[in-house]
Amino acid sequence: MSTAISIPLPFRGDLRHLVLVACTLVACVLYGGDGRAVAADGEVHDIVLRSGTIHRGDGSEPFVGHVGIRDGKIVTIATDGDLQGELEIDCRGLVIAPGFIDLHNHSDQPILKRDTRSNANYLLQGCTTIVTGNCGGGHVDVAKYFADLDANGAGTHVAHLLPQGSLRRQVMGSSRRDATAEEMAKMLELAERAMSDGAFGMSTGLIYVPGTFTPTEELIAIAQVVARHGGIYASHIRNEGAALLESIDEAVRIGREAGLPVHVSHLKASGKSNWGSLRLAIQRIEEARQSGTVVTADQYPYAASSTSMEATLFPAWSRDGGDAGLRKRLEDPETSARIREEVAKKLGDSSRIQLVSCGYDRAWIGKSIAEIAVLTEMEPADVAMKIQRNGGAAVINFGMSEDDMRSAMPVPWVATASDGGAKVPSASRPHPRSFGTFPRKIGYYALEEGLLPLAAAIRSCSSLPAEILGLADRGLVEVDLAADLVVFDPNDFRDRATFDEPYLPPSGMRHVLVAGQPAVFDGQVTGILAGQALRKPSVTP
Repeated sequence: MSTAISIPLPFRGDLRHLVLVACTLVACVLYGGDGRAVAADGEVHDIVLRSGTIHRGDGSEPFVGHVGIRDGKIVTIATDGDLQGELEIDCRGLVIAPGFIDLHNHSDQPILKRDTRSNANYLLQGCTTIVTGNCGGGHVDVAKYFADLDANGAGTHVAHLLPQGSLRRQVMGSSRRDATAEEMAKMLELAERAMSDGAFGMSTGLIYVPGTFTPTEELIAIAQVVARHGGIYASHIRNEGAALLESIDEAVRIGREAGLPVHVSHLKASGKSNWGSLRLAIQRIEEARQSGTVVTADQYPYAASSTSMEATLFPAWSRDGGDAGLRKRLEDPETSARIREEVAKKLGDSSRIQLVSCGYDRAWIGKSIAEIAVLTEMEPADVAMKIQRNGGAAVINFGMSEDDMRSAMPVPWVATASDGGAKVPSASRPHPRSFGTFPRKIGYYALEEGLLPLAAAIRSCSSLPAEILGLADRGLVEVDLAADLVVFDPNDFRDRATFDEPYLPPSGMRHVLVAGQPAVFDGQVTGILAGQALRKPSVTP
């Protein structure tokens, strides 16, 4: 007698009903009941996604069919026949696609914490894998990081990049100087260890301390270690404004001289005076690709960025020595006046800089520097200086062009990535990308706006990032690959998070399977922590 559970959609129960169904589902998957449901060919399935529109993830035309899953893998894809499973989910009218892979995520710490390790805000977007260690910041001890992840579980899988900024800080602090021979040897040793422990490459954040103080030659030397292990070089480049093209050239040079693929993080052109230059940047990357260098990029579908106010407005020289060095300079009247002058120049239209968080005055959160200047009867530059003297702030910078962003979105080597992190609601008002990136790209820009085909948008979220990273066992709906899958309603899969209400979850994500287990069931996060640390297969140097 079969223990199959067939659940037609839509299914809407109360919370207790949902928990009961989820627990029954887990019991069936783990223990199999007293009889296993089988397909006509004798194949055993834990879960069958039935009669959905299957997008393989490679940009090909979709087709209606069934997906059978067993032991965390896709074992059957069929367009006809009576597939049976212990849990059968009716997917008529819904899209079945590979789980999305967020190439640029900043959940390095949140993914280890109790309240955020489920990564619910990314599961509801359809993400089954995130990549941490971006922008040069994160865990240098990859083995320990992965051990901590696996000990406690996570809602999504986690791949990791060696963060060059944290590596340099660990060895030589945050000073603006060249590394000594001994320090260079130590960084190369740690890079070797990180790659041997499963890192997928190295990231840099060349607007942040101490990455901004790192000469190109030092980056090439470390990248050569990464290259020997088959890793990638992912970079928040030195300048995304007036020196955008020169900064892309530097990234390409590092890739060429070190002999590894280059990936440009969150491709953009910042600052109104630089609008239009993103097309030139795309052309520059195309030229590098045509010459034989592997260069890719990622992008979030918003015309606003977000980072610290310090990195946004304060000159690099003032940040020599990190936070302590900046505080000391702000206390010196003559140096402080010089910093203020440069902050005023970089600030430009202060209505474009909005506070995400602010320890000095929480009432300022969500307001622009221009609004705070009016409230306090201060000059905008003085507002910025006061905030920085009192602990700093995170900000959103509305400094990009929608037209620029749209020009990059359909480019076939540009992946979708959020630049956000695992979050739960708090007093801060973060960028909505942590809750809306993937449904915004697919639901709004592809399905509503028609800026690119749905199949292409799905590819930018799945097989393309898998290819960039070198994840050969996921990113496609294909037999023998990991059963990281999403099921969404194309009529309803939309982002709802806004800059005023950033914590609103998207609509339309019905089911998410992580390693073949239901992380989202009928639109609800189940709490199952099936995510694992993904280690890059070892490559003999």
